[in-house]
Amino acid sequence: MKVMVTGGSGFIGSAVCRHLVQDLGYDVLNIDKMTYAASEASTAMLSDSPRYNFRKLDICDRPAMLATMERENIDAIMHLAAESHVDRSIDGPGEFVNTNILGTFSLLQAARAYYQALPADRKTRFRFHHVSTDEVYGDLPLGGGLFTETTAYAPSSPYSASKAASDHLVMAWHHTYGLPVVLSNCSNNYGPYHFPEKLIPLMIINGLEAKPLPVYGTGENVRDWLHVEDHARALALVMVRGRLGQSYNIGGRNERSNLQVVEAIADLLDELRPLASGSRRQLITFVGDRPGHDLRYAIDATKIEAELGWRAKHTFETGLRDTVEWYLHNSSWWLPLRAGRYGGERLGEAKP
Repeated sequence: MKVMVTGGSGFIGSAVCRHLVQDLGYDVLNIDKMTYAASEASTAMLSDSPRYNFRKLDICDRPAMLATMERENIDAIMHLAAESHVDRSIDGPGEFVNTNILGTFSLLQAARAYYQALPADRKTRFRFHHVSTDEVYGDLPLGGGLFTETTAYAPSSPYSASKAASDHLVMAWHHTYGLPVVLSNCSNNYGPYHFPEKLIPLMIINGLEAKPLPVYGTGENVRDWLHVEDHARALALVMVRGRLGQSYNIGGRNERSNLQVVEAIADLLDELRPLASGSRRQLITFVGDRPGHDLRYAIDATKIEAELGWRAKHTFETGLRDTVEWYLHNSSWWLPLRAGRYGGERLGEAKP
């Protein structure tokens, strides 16, 4: 199988590329525009593999995308390319509309033309997998309810609204044009190669340098945390075995408040790299909340667990420890990104 992965140099996309090539032996073509959150170093370990190739392309360039699909004989598309930072979407929503909505439309049109020209035997194998977020559902009250695949969409931010729109486009292209699509919605991801402005890596890096650990509001907002390697495994299963025209929720069953996450990171750093005096919990500072901050996200992953046999391998405790240790030993990856690729200390979440 030859898989085109859009956004394959980003956090989740690079994990997907590594899994497909190293664990499953698939041929992978990584398509990435290489915006601020992309890093060539996240797929450097694949550069010598004959199963991996990279093309710097914009998904909004429909002729180039179609030509690439035809030239490379693509069997499946995993669409992860997206603007995904909620704070950035509040500051500048236009780029989110352009990439997440118009870019998905452009890619769907290219995929539709490509699919229609395939011979019958290859049509039966082709898949378009659109990777989305649980934020399209809006939020939940503390202590009650879970997002299921039938939960009504109620996006709160320009980011989640743009992802909701792209989800609807994908399903419309299936029902109207017969494009063989599957869709997945994930909870917050964490793990190695996570862009340094996002919540968990930002707290790790700031804690290492004894800088303030900023927490929005009171820190009560709750997220379900999913290790990126568990997510990559789930995405591959959905692509190959998911039922056409269906969506699958992917979550880690690891709900934690933002304050609990930051406190856990502070404690791990105190254990692994203790300060000369005091605890890093003293560095926690509460800052003004962001507009429209959803209270709680929580995924019901029963469908993917029952239909595809997927289970998350990482608990939050083991996954977070592995993640903190990775950042301690891989400053050569994150130092250049922090120094030259973004400004300010934003508290982002990790979504496609």
